[in-house]
Amino acid sequence: MPLNNGRFVKKHVSLRKIKKKKKELDYTLNIKGRLLDLSEPRVMGILNATPDSFYAGSRKQTERDIADRTNEIVAQGGTFVDVGAYSTRPGAQEVSVQEEMDRLRMALSIVRHEQPDMPLSVDTFRADVARMAVEEYGADIINDVSEGADADMFRMVSRLRVPYILMSVQKDLHDTLLAFARKVQMLRDLGQKDIILDPGFGFGKTLEENYAVMNGLEQMQMTGQPILVGISRKSMINRLLDIQPEQALNGTTALNTLALLKGASILRVHDVREAVECVRIVAASCCNNSQPTINS
Repeated sequence: MPLNNGRFVKKHVSLRKIKKKKKELDYTLNIKGRLLDLSEPRVMGILNATPDSFYAGSRKQTERDIADRTNEIVAQGGTFVDVGAYSTRPGAQEVSVQEEMDRLRMALSIVRHEQPDMPLSVDTFRADVARMAVEEYGADIINDVSEGADADMFRMVSRLRVPYILMSVQKDLHDTLLAFARKVQMLRDLGQKDIILDPGFGFGKTLEENYAVMNGLEQMQMTGQPILVGISRKSMINRLLDIQPEQALNGTTALNTLALLKGASILRVHDVREAVECVRIVAASCCNNSQPTINS
C-alpha cells in the first residue's frame, strides 16, 4: 500500500504508471559535485574483503584479488563498486571496529589506485567506519544494512555529505514503507540530500516475506527515492530452488529482471556482466516501440 499524504491507501499501481513516475522524477546522485544519472538503471558490483561472506566467489582478501575484482567490475559495465569488510550472513563471526577498518583500509587503497574515478560505496553499519572511509579514502556512498541502527549514523552521513543507502530490516512492505517514511524525514531534517532505499531482501524476512516484498516492489516508487535491489545469489533463491549460491546465477538473473520491471534503479550484484545485460534487455523491450523485423 503506497504512501499518500502520510497515510496508506489501497491502490493498484501498474508498471506503466511506475515507469512514467520514475521518468518524471529523473533520479540523480551527487558524487562529489558530479551528477550521476539514474534514469537508466545502474549496476553495483560487490567486493567483499572478508573471509566468510556467504558466497565464496565474492571473497577477495589478497591485493591481487582485490585489484582484479575492481577492474573486472569496470570491464563488465558496472557503475559502482561496493566494498564490505564485515559479513552479515547468518552465523558470521563478530568483527571489531578496528578489524573492519583495517580490512577496509587495505581494500579501499587498492580500489582507489586501480580505478580512481569509479564511484566507491562502502558497506558498513558503523558511523565511525563510515567516517574513516569518506575522510581517508574519499568514499562516495555509504551503504548501511542496519536501517540506521547506529545512533550516530544519520548525523554522520549528513555531515559527510555523501549519498546514503538506507536498507530496511522490516518483515513486510507495509512496515518497510512506514519505516522509510519516518527515517527519510529524519535524514531530511538533518540536511541529507541523496537517499537510496533498499528493501533488504534476505534480512529478517522469511522466504514468503521476501517474495511478498518483491511482488509489491513497484509501490516503493511512491516514496520518491531511487530503489536499490540486492538479491544476488541469496537464500530466497537457493531455498526456493534447493540449490547452493554457486548455482544461483539463473535465479538471480530472473529476479533482477523482475526488479527492473518494477522500477529498481540500482542492482547490487556479484555477477556484473549478467546484470548489465538484464538492464540493456529490459531497456530495449520497454522503450523500443518499433515493430521487429522478421527475416525470412
